[in-house]
Amino acid sequence: MKHITFHLDFISPYAYLAFEHLPQALEGLTYSVAYRPLLLGALLRHHGQLGPAEIAPKRAWTYRHILWQGRENNIPVQMPATHPFNPLPQLRLALATSTDGDISRYVAEMIFRDIWRTGGEPSDEARLAALAAQLRQVRDPAGDEVKAQLRKNTDEAIARGIFGVPTFEVDGRQFWGFDSLGMLRAYLVGDDWFDSVQWAAADQRPSLRRNNS
Repeated sequence: MKHITFHLDFISPYAYLAFEHLPQALEGLTYSVAYRPLLLGALLRHHGQLGPAEIAPKRAWTYRHILWQGRENNIPVQMPATHPFNPLPQLRLALATSTDGDISRYVAEMIFRDIWRTGGEPSDEARLAALAAQLRQVRDPAGDEVKAQLRKNTDEAIARGIFGVPTFEVDGRQFWGFDSLGMLRAYLVGDDWFDSVQWAAADQRPSLRRNNS
């Protein structure tokens, strides 16, 4: 049985879409999943990237695109009142329900759907308190242990070359994005393309070097 690590941040609409579609995309296969929260903003800063919502034209396209993707895949989507927002409270709350840095599908579902199906304000304190009341916590969301766990999850993802979410990791291979679910399924069913030179050597070529002189 293959084991998948699903790296996620609740701020990402594509992580939400991938979370919802994963069971359908992998229907009929035997696998296990570890849902691992990390801080997307730290990944982006490390790799020198801006988030889609930080580029005005891309922001407008992204929001239209996810609403379309939801429609096409029968996944309910209602944009949160504010986006982007600070996802630290949700990330820390999720990790407070666990002792090892991974969370259950139930916890991920509760938080994703609170953000992406209600149209509410993710940073509203009363809303966060109501969400917390529905989840069994074994650690203090505001405690140093949980904060350190989130840093650890993020730092380990960076060390493995993860640059965005959702990223699915299995057998040391990484599949990024909602639209990579078909590729992930192909790998899990044993498609021999993943042992070919096309996979192995795809990035083995020089890139254009800019001359700034």
